[in-house]
Amino acid sequence: MGKRVAMTGNDAAAEAMRQIDPDVVAAYPITPQTELMHKFAEYVADGKVSTEFVLVESEHSAMSATVGASTAGARAMTATSSQGLALMFEILHIASGLRLPIVMPMVNRALSAPLNIHCDHSDSMSCRDTGWLQLYAENTQEVYDNILMAVRIAEHPEVLLPVMICYDGFIISHTMEAVEILDDETAKRFVGEYQPKLQLLDVERPVTVGALYLPDHYFEAKVQQARAHQTAFTVIQEIAQEFTKLCGRSYDYFESYRMEDAERAIIVLGSAAGTAKEVVDRLRSAGERVGLIKLRVFRPFPHHELAKALGRTRAVAVLDRSIAFGSIGGPVYLEVRSALLDQRERVLVLNYVYGLGGRDIFCEDIGSVYEDLRRVIEMGSTETETIYLGVRQEKLEQPVHIEV
Repeated sequence: MGKRVAMTGNDAAAEAMRQIDPDVVAAYPITPQTELMHKFAEYVADGKVSTEFVLVESEHSAMSATVGASTAGARAMTATSSQGLALMFEILHIASGLRLPIVMPMVNRALSAPLNIHCDHSDSMSCRDTGWLQLYAENTQEVYDNILMAVRIAEHPEVLLPVMICYDGFIISHTMEAVEILDDETAKRFVGEYQPKLQLLDVERPVTVGALYLPDHYFEAKVQQARAHQTAFTVIQEIAQEFTKLCGRSYDYFESYRMEDAERAIIVLGSAAGTAKEVVDRLRSAGERVGLIKLRVFRPFPHHELAKALGRTRAVAVLDRSIAFGSIGGPVYLEVRSALLDQRERVLVLNYVYGLGGRDIFCEDIGSVYEDLRRVIEMGSTETETIYLGVRQEKLEQPVHIEV
């Protein structure tokens, strides 16, 4: 039904977009997303897609153009990273509030300042309450698969919400891996034709888009959005099951790795899951009962499903690749801690922030986390203070501004 090829994460995203053949794509370059749109621009130039490819003057314009195309009834896509996503922020709310099924690959990169072009999750996590669904990929294969599934999720008539497909900048976007690609006919059949519910340019059924909602209507519109997120839970699973029948690759809200009898577990999302699995295998070989949960779906967050999966564990470490400034922990930690509040047996939860600005995380780092979990089980309690994994203590006293 397809072929196995070597691709970078950005090329895999562009390949998925080629097979989707969206009506409109708005593009603006930003590292490390730029190569994605470079590749897609080649497809446009070579006549391999029928897409209207719009080059705009900023990421704010890219999302605005995508919103305009989507309200007109087009299947519309764009892509971005970091400051580009931040510049889109105003329009992200408009896209979700207008219930537009936009799909956007989002290549994770640290937010400035200070300037950094490498990976962390501060960009996508800063947008976790914009009303967008968020899927995260561990590797290039998941980038390709998630984009195909995202179109179906976004365009489901009971969902109609935009979707971000997040994957780690450079670590995935620029790394070449083996990817199983569906043949074009199979991919197109899976994605299907977009049948918009309403179109701004349909003169037979005129609609008002972006109208003023005063207090007697605005509240209900937001609750409808919230209910669409709840509906997305079921839809995400249904589409994943359909995709599994198509290609054999299994997807769910998260992947439980060697969790069958684990008393200690780590929760992580993105590329670091691959490193963590290696550590789990080593510790399992030594007879230790450890496991891993790799989150795929962050919005909507699978609270009940995650609590059930962690029911037998005694201690859990949540690894965040971003900081929730002024909070008691990172964004993923806050969700996990909340999910575990109603457990009959208390699960001890630690929070680690790692990998900011592209800082590498090694097997030894993850091994130390499992050792910390062993200690908190022995003590029967845990500190709520965030642990900064891999930070260089001697550098913390240096001034932020360096004189030249």
